[in-house]
Amino acid sequence: MSKWVLKGLKTGKKTTLYPAVAETAAGVSPGLPEALPVADSSDSLICPQGVFGEVGEETAADVRRCVHCFNCVRSAETPATWQAGYEWGRLAQADAKGRPGLGAPFSHSVHIRMVDAGACDACVSEVRQIGKPYYNMHRLGFFITPSPRHADVLLVVGPVTDNMEYPLKKAYEAMPTPKIVVAVGTCALTGCVFGPSYASRGGVAEILPVDVEIPGCPPPPLAILHGLLVAVGRKPSAMDQAPGAAAPERSTP
Repeated sequence: MSKWVLKGLKTGKKTTLYPAVAETAAGVSPGLPEALPVADSSDSLICPQGVFGEVGEETAADVRRCVHCFNCVRSAETPATWQAGYEWGRLAQADAKGRPGLGAPFSHSVHIRMVDAGACDACVSEVRQIGKPYYNMHRLGFFITPSPRHADVLLVVGPVTDNMEYPLKKAYEAMPTPKIVVAVGTCALTGCVFGPSYASRGGVAEILPVDVEIPGCPPPPLAILHGLLVAVGRKPSAMDQAPGAAAPERSTP
C-alpha cells in the first residue's frame, strides 16, 4: 500500500484545471465548423447533414447539426474554417439572454438526472467521462442522481425514440422546480441521422422545453461541463450563435 501512496504523491494532480484555467491538452476537442468559404452555395452539399447554409451574403454553419465527419475539411475544394474550442453550451430559449440559470443557491450543488432517450452510446460515453478523475465534475458541485425527484438538471442524450418519449416526460414531471433541461449532442438537438422518423422525434425540444444546448457528435467532456456551468449561471452562453439568431438556410443534402 505504501508504494501506491508514494507513487500517487510522485505523480501529482492530474485533474484538469478547467474552468479556472483553459485546457490546452491535445485531443480534448474535435472542434466545430464556422463557415464554408465558397462562392457557389451548391458546394455546401458536401455536408451530409446540411450544416452549411446561406445567412445574408455568407455561408454559415448550423453547428447543432454537425456530426464531425470532417467532409467539409477533407473533401471540399475550399476547406471550411474550423474553431477548435470546447465551450459550446448555449442558452436555447430565444428570450434567455442574460438568464441567471438556476441561481446562486444551486451554483455549487447541482444534482443531475441523465436520461438516454435512444442514443447510440457515444454521448453517453462522454457524459460518463465527466465523472472520472481527469474531469471530476464533483469538484465543481455536480452530482449524478438516480432519481428525478432529487434532480435539478435533466440531462438528455438521443433523439427521443418512440419508446422513450413517455419515460422522458415522466422524469421531467417528477423533478422539483426550479428545473433545467440540458440537451446533449446532435441527436438531442436535431434528431441527427435518426430523426425525425417513424421511430424517433427530431430532438428533445419537440417533447420538453430545452434550456441549454450542447452540440457535437459526440460533444467532448469539457463541452458538457461548460454546458452545465452555463445552466447554473457560472459561465456565459456560447457566442458563436446567439440565442434567437436566425439559423442558416440549409441546402438539401
